[in-house]
Amino acid sequence: LNYYNQLKEKYILSQDAQKLSEIKLQKNHKTYYFDLLEYGRYFNQHLKGHFLFGDITKTPKEPGLVKSRPINNQNTNSIILKWNKIRHFTFISKDDLPYAKKKDQLVFRAKVHSSQTQRIKFLEKYYGHKLCNIGKVNSNSLNSNWMAKRMTINEQLHYKFILCLEGNDVASNLKWVMSSNSIAVMPKPKFETWFMEGILVADHHYILIKDDYSDLEEKLNFYIENPKKASSIIENAHKHVSQFQDQQREDLLSLMVIDKYFKKTNY
Repeated sequence: LNYYNQLKEKYILSQDAQKLSEIKLQKNHKTYYFDLLEYGRYFNQHLKGHFLFGDITKTPKEPGLVKSRPINNQNTNSIILKWNKIRHFTFISKDDLPYAKKKDQLVFRAKVHSSQTQRIKFLEKYYGHKLCNIGKVNSNSLNSNWMAKRMTINEQLHYKFILCLEGNDVASNLKWVMSSNSIAVMPKPKFETWFMEGILVADHHYILIKDDYSDLEEKLNFYIENPKKASSIIENAHKHVSQFQDQQREDLLSLMVIDKYFKKTNY
């Protein structure tokens, strides 16, 4: 509760704050609206707040409810809720393929936009590499050679390593990857959601690579040659995921985060 909602002092919201009753269904943020409604309907509809839908990468000036926030010690005004969960909170119910039987490669399939320099850099550096099966799945002005056939989650699970690169905010595939028998490979995350990416430990929950990706080959080869260490990461990842699979606990936490927000800002 106190991780998602770090407010300690009471705060007087500005006139820009909206009543719960004023939040309307928006074409571009339908899932956010219904995720808020799921729990917000239990509160007085005259309570006010800042409801920031979408990929939020900056901390708001006033306390507000968000799906994502930057990972730093100045994000107190970003109160996380489990929003857009139909896209972000997908877990693997059962991965029938053990790690040892998977391909010794890294797989990556995602949309890559011109604004996502971190994804572009990776494709520039490793497209066609013997340890990688990577590519973008959307058509745009970027290198057409990077275009690759889409892969289902099940198809990606045939690989030992799955790249989890942040896009507009967090890497949306990280949740299902960490619930599988494959291993997430990524730089240290810069943003977090309800999944608490900020508490993930490098080379304990996922394989850490440098921000410039220069040690990718070294790290992949190390875990190919050390399957016991790889299996330990998978086990630790599953333990982290298990926190989010108790629906009653998740419901209670969601209500408590919202309740604490209103108690700190509506008095």
